[in-house]
Amino acid sequence: MDAGTDPKGQNKQTSPEKVFKYFLVIFLIAILLVGRILWPFLSILVLSFVLTAIFFPVFDFFSRKTTPVVGSVITCSIIFLVIFVPLVFLIGTLSREAYGLYLAGSEAVLGQDLKVALQNSRIMERLQAVLVNYGIKLTPQHINEALSQVGSSVGLFLYERISTAASNVLKFVVHFALMLLVIFFLLIDGKNLISFLVKLSPLPDEQDKKLMEKFHAMASVVLVVNGISGVIQGVLGGAVFAIFRLGSPLLWGFVMAILAFFPIVGIALVFVPASFYLFLKGRIGAGLFCLMFYLILSIGMEYLVKPKLVGGKVQMHTLLVFLAILGGLEVFGILGIIYGPLVITAFLTLTDIYRSSYEPNVKKI
Repeated sequence: MDAGTDPKGQNKQTSPEKVFKYFLVIFLIAILLVGRILWPFLSILVLSFVLTAIFFPVFDFFSRKTTPVVGSVITCSIIFLVIFVPLVFLIGTLSREAYGLYLAGSEAVLGQDLKVALQNSRIMERLQAVLVNYGIKLTPQHINEALSQVGSSVGLFLYERISTAASNVLKFVVHFALMLLVIFFLLIDGKNLISFLVKLSPLPDEQDKKLMEKFHAMASVVLVVNGISGVIQGVLGGAVFAIFRLGSPLLWGFVMAILAFFPIVGIALVFVPASFYLFLKGRIGAGLFCLMFYLILSIGMEYLVKPKLVGGKVQMHTLLVFLAILGGLEVFGILGIIYGPLVITAFLTLTDIYRSSYEPNVKKI
């Protein structure tokens, strides 16, 4: 019996439309299964692609001097030294300082210090006199309990998060090793992968290129520019905390480095309360210095340093960046700092492509 006949000997006639639908169903099932297999490694893959884009110039330099394999090995070694080693050091130190902050709040060590400062503060006396006229009773005990509770809650939150990472040492090492493995092959075969995706995409080549350029630019802005800005603000902020003996300089420096990803607000969430605390302690000069330092550092970073580093790579409104990071943190956790802006970038780029390529045709319909 021929392959083209059914059991009754009649030729099997299948329309091209049915063949395509059948193929499409199988293809979609295969895509879903591949997605299900790779889903547990999504964060590793995203970070691998982002870090590959950032460190590709390093790989390109070494691969031209040696071979692609050697260049990839050297680049992965640099990533290990630049990211893994500092993280291991920070996790242990931050865990101790966060636990110390939690104990200071929960055992009223921080509270007693604040209580004395509030009772001896002239600013507190004047504030009480003003609030009494509006029927509001604010005592040092109220502020003392509230701030101690905040310090305890912040310390416990940070300690739990950092301790979770520290306790899963094996998991952390395995994930980082897997990320380096992915980066190793992406550096060598990344261009072939991009070429494959471009051929697979039904979009015109110039639109695929535009999408990838935007993603690369946003990855550079989110991690490189904001990362450099965060490190500078965290180091300088931590140094100020150490100079004025505000306690846990490394911990608060780390917090400020993360908060620096948020435009405008950023390190104000740490420096403004710290300045208020110094005012209450009667250290007016130190409090004013912290406020001025925050304003100069924040404004200098947002309006002088970042624009020069970003240039014309990405045009995104400051409020949109803020909402993208905040929403990303809410939906994806800490990695939302990366995911949020990338999702917004994809939406804005597709909107731009639609307006330039498809909107005129839609209006004609």
